[in-house]
Amino acid sequence: MRALVYHGPEDVRCDTVPDPTPPTDGCVVKVERTAICGSDLHIYHGHLAAEGGFSIGHEFIGEVAETGSGVHDFRSGDRVLVSGAHGCGSCAPCRRGSVTICERGQSRVFGTNQGLDGGQAEAVAVPGADLVLKRIPEGVSAEQAVLLTDILPTGYFGARGAEIQPGQDVAVVGTGPVGIMSILCAQLFGPARVFALDSVPHRLKQAEELGAIPCDVSGDGRERLLEATGGIGPNAVIEAVGSDGAIQSAVEIVRPGGFVSVVGVNVNPVFPFNMALALMKGITFRIGVCPIPELWPFLVPLVAAGRLSPEVVFTHHMGLSEGGAAYDLFAHRRDGVMKVLLDPAA
Repeated sequence: MRALVYHGPEDVRCDTVPDPTPPTDGCVVKVERTAICGSDLHIYHGHLAAEGGFSIGHEFIGEVAETGSGVHDFRSGDRVLVSGAHGCGSCAPCRRGSVTICERGQSRVFGTNQGLDGGQAEAVAVPGADLVLKRIPEGVSAEQAVLLTDILPTGYFGARGAEIQPGQDVAVVGTGPVGIMSILCAQLFGPARVFALDSVPHRLKQAEELGAIPCDVSGDGRERLLEATGGIGPNAVIEAVGSDGAIQSAVEIVRPGGFVSVVGVNVNPVFPFNMALALMKGITFRIGVCPIPELWPFLVPLVAAGRLSPEVVFTHHMGLSEGGAAYDLFAHRRDGVMKVLLDPAA
């Protein structure tokens, strides 16, 4: 079969790899659609993986093709979401869907060089199928379903962590795909205003079209935000970039007593956190990897009912064979790209 394989920094190719076989507690999923996530770029640029030779990707949906003897809830032919994150499947957090805080330390993400092949492929072996799969209900499109495997739950996780109250002001730092999901999910909690901070014009435009107030941080956007909030900043800030500077900015702009919820990926072991500022402001700071299956009961019905339309982030549709070009396009933000959907059949 074919899969996108990471060979080294900025070198992703569509290669022929061995067909997967189902684990005893898992299944083989024939991939229908898969997407490139912003966190995949950390691998692409060589920041998370020292060596290449593994298939990449954690956002994918498909049809169950074959099951292991230990799978009870799914059968061949089921069309399913696959959680981008995975746990042991037996500890208390994993059983409730909180797979990213596995008590046995077995939290993993598909396609990150941790012994779990990625979903940017024609087929994938999925261990722990009863834990990380969910049937796709009627009324949910392929584009919507792919987003339910990671970034829509991540946006909701960020909004939930920000403890948004009705009538409050919220700022979202970064209006890439996760930032857009954060804006959509923040609006579910009834804020008075959602401010969107970025420096990329087409991203700010989309944020505005979705009801956020754009703040161009390459100009006077940050000053406009502070002015609009009486000089004290928003009640809550969702950080959706992951860079040192973006996280520092979130801590700086939140008002005293406010909440900072970080869903951007940052793996800097010597991050320069401004502890004195956080101490004097008395803020609550949260960071973590989204527990995707835990949030499906909230989000799948909202998408199926038309309350959330996350598919607005897809700007480009390409074939798996074009994977290398797709990564190059996404990494360098060309052609107004927001998010790329890949078809494994092409």
